[in-house]
Amino acid sequence: MTTDTPAMPSTLRIGLARGVAEVRAYFRERDAVVFTFALPTVILILLGMIFDEPLEGVPDATVSQVFAAGMVAYGILSTAFISIGMGIVADREDGTLKRLRGTPVTAGAYLIGKIVLVAVTTVASVALMLAVAVLLFDLELPSDTGRWITFTWLMALSVVACTLLGIAASTLARSTRSAPAVMNLPVLALQFTSGIFVHISTLPDGMLTVASWFPVKWMGQGFRSVFLPDAAAAQEVAGSWEHGRIALVLTAWCLAGLALCLATFRWTDRRTR
Repeated sequence: MTTDTPAMPSTLRIGLARGVAEVRAYFRERDAVVFTFALPTVILILLGMIFDEPLEGVPDATVSQVFAAGMVAYGILSTAFISIGMGIVADREDGTLKRLRGTPVTAGAYLIGKIVLVAVTTVASVALMLAVAVLLFDLELPSDTGRWITFTWLMALSVVACTLLGIAASTLARSTRSAPAVMNLPVLALQFTSGIFVHISTLPDGMLTVASWFPVKWMGQGFRSVFLPDAAAAQEVAGSWEHGRIALVLTAWCLAGLALCLATFRWTDRRTR
């Protein structure tokens, strides 16, 4: 008489379970939660107050609202790229990843768990930023379904791309001490060159050309298209929102991020092998 061996849970199921565990662990670290959520919101408030003036050529919008809409991209990048990248460096350094390797958690399940964590924390972070933008800068939330559909696919593609790129970039940091510099440097540079911290119409052409190869410029442009009047599209480089190109670029970065993760992800630090 033989007994059937129970089938192992699928990678997706393990990944979702891992994601639930990640979310619970994350929200137990209250100081990390507060500062992660506070940083993009504080920067939004500062920029909005400094540039609180009418948007030239668009009577129904202000410059502060332009920054508020674009800052959603920074909120996603801060949560998905920086926080996740630094978290993986810590997991690798303290042996968490090494211990997980001896469990049914595969690399794919681990990646799914991180995406779940980012999705939850990003929704909370973006909700806080939008609430502040509505209360302080009179940003109007969309009233038509089409814009919310655009917001949804923008969020999904942005979260996946930034999370995968953050996981891949975590391999560049040799320790938790170097991780903040490694993860923050590209993010800080891209905020200025992509028109998030500076109005995109004031940027040099060469800088815009370089920024167009990276996802942040397209994320900011996409979220501006959701929350600003259609007339504000004239302020963009191409004079239109370019939703098709935004979707194409972000999808390409999702695929590139996945390829980089599969090529570079490791369970232990090379120095410990």
